[in-house]
Amino acid sequence: MGKVNVWLKRSYIIVTSLIAIISALLLALTLFSHGYFHDDEEIERTLPGLHAMYIISIITLVLSIIGVYGACKEKEWALITFAVGLILGSLFMIAGEIQGVALRPQVAKELKKQYLNMLPLANISETFLDSLKEVQTQLQCCGLDQGYLDWGNNIPESCLCPEMSTNPCVAAPKNSVSFEHTDDDQPIMIYKEPCIPYLIAHEMNVVNAVLVIMLGITLLWILSVVLSIVILCRMRRKENIPTVVYSPEAKAGNYTVLTDTAEYT
Repeated sequence: MGKVNVWLKRSYIIVTSLIAIISALLLALTLFSHGYFHDDEEIERTLPGLHAMYIISIITLVLSIIGVYGACKEKEWALITFAVGLILGSLFMIAGEIQGVALRPQVAKELKKQYLNMLPLANISETFLDSLKEVQTQLQCCGLDQGYLDWGNNIPESCLCPEMSTNPCVAAPKNSVSFEHTDDDQPIMIYKEPCIPYLIAHEMNVVNAVLVIMLGITLLWILSVVLSIVILCRMRRKENIPTVVYSPEAKAGNYTVLTDTAEYT
């Protein structure tokens, strides 16, 4: 068995330990999300994603522990198990990333369809109504599809457009606001743009961020696989041991006696 370079082994252990830490954090995040959405009405829609996160985080964590053990003890079976497991995981992640990029336009269409199904705003729940008002203030928009017209004659105060607004504003129709204002002579300025484009753009940014994170994790997995394969190759490499030649003269004691240095003194 060949000798593995100590820096190669340390690099592999650092990378694999980082993968283990990320897996542990992902598992903790999954447990927290499961508990947070446990009483949610739409928990059934999030369960498949939570189960997938459970499987990925647990398997990756176990493989990382096996990989670190294989590097420290120089066990080939452990390194092979780690390499094969993460190769399959990397292929799964790459396939998921390709599918995610390909489905981005469809995801945007589905999001818009879901928001349009919430109209008219008079029929939505109080919970979503409060959330929409917060979104209108944060994203500087009003309504969902047709702007302030979606509210009819009941435009909320969250649509009020301040002077420092970066988004375009428009004067609200008379007697169409549901909040009190002091100056009746001045028109009430409200946000002109609807919120659906901003909501979709915000959620697509989240999708893009998830894809980038998945790509980074996949590259980290591939790096660990390469290091484990290099370690396996070093372990299987035969060392060049000099050949020992047997001499019968050595056994017979055929040695040359050195002259005693005392004779020359």
